[in-house]
Amino acid sequence: MQSAKDSFYMALRDRLATLNPQRTVLLEGRTRPAIVVRENEPATAVEDQPNTFYLDWGLALALDDSETPVMQMQCTVGYWTAGSTDSAGDRGRQMTKLDEELLQICDPPRTRLLDYSSSPVTDLGRNVFWTPPAMKAKADEQGRVHRAAELTIYFLAEDWQ
Repeated sequence: MQSAKDSFYMALRDRLATLNPQRTVLLEGRTRPAIVVRENEPATAVEDQPNTFYLDWGLALALDDSETPVMQMQCTVGYWTAGSTDSAGDRGRQMTKLDEELLQICDPPRTRLLDYSSSPVTDLGRNVFWTPPAMKAKADEQGRVHRAAELTIYFLAEDWQ
């Protein structure tokens, strides 16, 4: 499962870096594309930063009982903006930009399944697929507009016992 999560994240990260090189975030003293897997960050990380995509993984489920089952795993991409002006009057426009970027980096809805635990990275000879993001509006909190998008990731289990 880890290879599927890593492959999905790396595909979206690389696509975001190509689509909008200015969409970056400063974490742990390093500037990088503004897409973060929350479970990979230190537990002491401060609150979510604006205009940054945060991936949270849900449960994984085997869809069949074969030796190498098809798996599905839920992923929620959360993000928020306070706008780019002091009056925050452009929050809607900024959220639309974030929505559009997320839709663009999720297309095409597939990538190679790669093992990033080895060097060099190993191609596992399969693909990871996902559904289009289902956008869910969230409440405006403290002058911020929040969004959560839900996707389902599909892959063949690489180490199923």
